[in-house]
Amino acid sequence: MLPLAGALIAYFVAKGPTQEPLPSIPTAVPSPLPALEPETLALPPVEPLGDTLEFVVRRNDTLDRIFRQLKLSLNDLASIRDVPGVRESLDRLRPGDTIKLTHDEGIVYALTRRISETEILSVKRGDDGFAAEVISTPVEIRTMRAHGTIESSLFVAARSAGVSADLIMRLANDIFGWKIDFALEIQPGDSFDIVYEQKYRDGQYIGDGNILAADFVNERKLHRAVYFKSADGKVAGYFGPDGRSMKRQFLRAPLDFTRISSNFNPSRRHPILNTIRAHKGVDYAAPTGTVIKAAGDGRIAFLGTKGGYGRVVVLEHGAGISTLYGHMSRFVSGMGNGQRVSQGQTIGYVGSSGAATGPHLHYEYRVNGVHKNPRTVPLPDATPIPAHYMAEFQQQSGVLMADLDRARAGTIVAAPST
Repeated sequence: MLPLAGALIAYFVAKGPTQEPLPSIPTAVPSPLPALEPETLALPPVEPLGDTLEFVVRRNDTLDRIFRQLKLSLNDLASIRDVPGVRESLDRLRPGDTIKLTHDEGIVYALTRRISETEILSVKRGDDGFAAEVISTPVEIRTMRAHGTIESSLFVAARSAGVSADLIMRLANDIFGWKIDFALEIQPGDSFDIVYEQKYRDGQYIGDGNILAADFVNERKLHRAVYFKSADGKVAGYFGPDGRSMKRQFLRAPLDFTRISSNFNPSRRHPILNTIRAHKGVDYAAPTGTVIKAAGDGRIAFLGTKGGYGRVVVLEHGAGISTLYGHMSRFVSGMGNGQRVSQGQTIGYVGSSGAATGPHLHYEYRVNGVHKNPRTVPLPDATPIPAHYMAEFQQQSGVLMADLDRARAGTIVAAPST
């Protein structure tokens, strides 16, 4: 029995107790992180250090003067101007220009200014000094149409039509000023239609472009003009439907005046001398300093002081025609006898020198020494477009005149062109 018992004990010790397998424990797998959008990963742009200011250029300002006034480093200015291509773009300052500067206690880190309608100059400080780039800012041109009817004044009608004062001045001076006296001949009921350009940058209106075509009805007479520029650039300007230039050889009035204070009158009583003395010109009242322009191309025959005329300029234009401009406050610097001038060129400024009761321009027009009324004298006819440009002119002007016809018919009023 003992051997049998020993064998059984040895068997159970070798086999051991029966065990159930342990349950498996699931392994936790971490969820993947959400993908970041590219914008989330992008770093914000690095702004230049320091304070940013904008300076509006005034008359006679220079960069040196601006930097001294703002207490900015003149050494930085010298370094900026030494960057290739910067000096030419930076030194030509015009009143009204804006210069944007970023600095820290006078140390300049960035400078930007607009150098043209479509370009900005940007200068920034880096590890190796200043570097410059020209940034393109394209301009979008939109063609617009506007219509206005005059009830009280041309400017009120323009404002009602949504047209800027600058645009309506160009309509009066650059297009129809040779045919219509806008100071004296405008009547209630006169009207205009304009096809013109508007300029936009980044969707924002920044100003008006060219007037492409225009109608003006004055005393029931229709005047029409279109802008034409030849493909070779040799012919450019405003022309009537027949191809004749709207520009005459002489301006009716050589300045922007407030009113006519004295007309051409052979029997006028002189306001100072109290005697009957012919008034052989037209007096245009205007504030002291108003620009006086040459009425036509010519040569300075006299510049100086002459009796009751005060400071006076006399221009010779050829074909026996001369014009006189009296009572000036001053002449344009650098002008002298014998010098040639162009129509519209500034020759002096309104004043009250000589025998004058107030600031005005005394203007005379003479033909072979005989005084003529500047307001009514027939002006030399306009020159036509050269014959070899007529086909090109007719093709361009036909589209614009069709635009005007639709506007005048009332189908489009003050609406964008399609």
